[in-house]
Amino acid sequence: MPNDIYLDILGPPFSITVDEDSAYLDRLLANYRNAVDDVRKSTGLKDKDALKIAVLTGFSLCDELEKLKIVMEKGDEEEQKTLQRTLGLFSRLDEAMEKLKLPDMSGKEEIPAKTGAPVPQSAAVPSLPLYKLQNTVKHYEWGSPMHIPALLGADNSQGTPWAELWMGVHPAGPSRIAGGKAFTNKPSTPSQAGELGLGDLIAADPERCLGRSAAKNFGGLPFLFKLLAAAKPLSIQAHPNREQAREGWRRENERGIPPEAPNRNYRDERHKPEILCALNPFTAMCGFRPPGEIGFLLAKCFEGGSPSLREGIKPLEKALAGENPLKAFLEALFRLSPETLGELTAYARETILPDGEWDLVGRFAALYPGDPGIIAPLYLNILQLMPGEAVYLPAGVLHAYVHGFAVELMANSDNVLRGGLSSKHLDPGELLSVLDFKPCRPMILNPRPAGNGLSRYETPCREFSLQVMRSRGGTALFPEKGPSIVIVTEGRLRVNGGEEKKPGGGNWTLARGESAFIPAREGQDEAGPLAFSGAYTLYIASLPPELS
Repeated sequence: MPNDIYLDILGPPFSITVDEDSAYLDRLLANYRNAVDDVRKSTGLKDKDALKIAVLTGFSLCDELEKLKIVMEKGDEEEQKTLQRTLGLFSRLDEAMEKLKLPDMSGKEEIPAKTGAPVPQSAAVPSLPLYKLQNTVKHYEWGSPMHIPALLGADNSQGTPWAELWMGVHPAGPSRIAGGKAFTNKPSTPSQAGELGLGDLIAADPERCLGRSAAKNFGGLPFLFKLLAAAKPLSIQAHPNREQAREGWRRENERGIPPEAPNRNYRDERHKPEILCALNPFTAMCGFRPPGEIGFLLAKCFEGGSPSLREGIKPLEKALAGENPLKAFLEALFRLSPETLGELTAYARETILPDGEWDLVGRFAALYPGDPGIIAPLYLNILQLMPGEAVYLPAGVLHAYVHGFAVELMANSDNVLRGGLSSKHLDPGELLSVLDFKPCRPMILNPRPAGNGLSRYETPCREFSLQVMRSRGGTALFPEKGPSIVIVTEGRLRVNGGEEKKPGGGNWTLARGESAFIPAREGQDEAGPLAFSGAYTLYIASLPPELS
């Protein structure tokens, strides 16, 4: 049974996998440590002279080995096997050292690229065209207990809500390299101890992983890819633009609000445009309706309300008739008295109307009694996405995802300003400061065919591009040159046409629910094209072609 031996004696720690039993490996490592100590004592060298100690220790061991060979010529069969085992281990050690980037002994300190993720001292992961991922799952209370576990083939018999699966390097939910181990004196945060984070991998060599252009433009992976499964509505929310995010981040830092505090609005200094693509029928509310349409729906839906309720919502109707009507309407909504909101909730739960919008109002009233967001279906557009249809939301667009299963791709940010339908922190004033108050009904996007089974969703965002690749069989070359994260949502694909092998063998499979990071193909043509075969549906998060 293979075992890992961890070498952390004279510099950057690393690992090699060998077949010998752990007791034998412990003895071997102890002997080497003793040899190092003997060299230290006999030469007076200190740890800063690690390279000299290593060379002298190796020379000493080679001398003992040469003497052992002479003895072995007269030894028995078991002794011969012991020698062969030792020589074989030396050979594997040589292979591991080839992959290890030794520290520069010239006295110059190499400064890693700033990517937001700490760089491990050493990583026992080969340079590969594809790295399978282990991802973070978010168990928010609105999540579905069904969709994500079913896609991943995971047991969820206890019915826990699985709301989101994050694929990327954001510190709030970083992905890890499946089978990749990082051995440091202090475990690399946010990566789990003993595991190599995707951010660590990229930070160790940004140009190789991202390509020169992306490394120069972004410094790190600029997008965050998700699965989103909503059984209940997400909060009504919007996201800041770049300037708003930087200013909000600075302001809350100056106030001393910890980045993970529940009352924090800005968890990073980046903007968050996003695209959501339905995997099954998906309901969303996106963008303000025109003021006249909102007024018509209010009058129609509340004409049967009590006099006190009609009087209570009059500020909403007045706001729609004034200047900057949508902003004034939202301000008035946030100022409604608890008594009016209580009456509104009771009316929504007890009254049946034929309008589709009212069905959602009644559902929201049952889930979030007294919340001003329960009438959101009357002032936001309702979109019904069919599988494969998508919606793109730039900064400042008020929206809420209501129900369904989707992939979601966004700039690498977790900045959310909420305006209702949530038990989380609400800051109406800050939300109003980032909103775009122009009426808009976001277009439903369908992907444009790009050949070879690939289709692309067109958006103006420079941080990401979403594609879908479908195949019923045969082989197709992976089209992206820039860094990509991919996830299989249907079927199974073979990479380079092979069956599953160990990393470095050049062939892998990605089954339904499995995801992978594919480094930039720029300048790696000598490795050969990356080809996919099989019957599958693959969603691809990457960069726009001009930035790849």
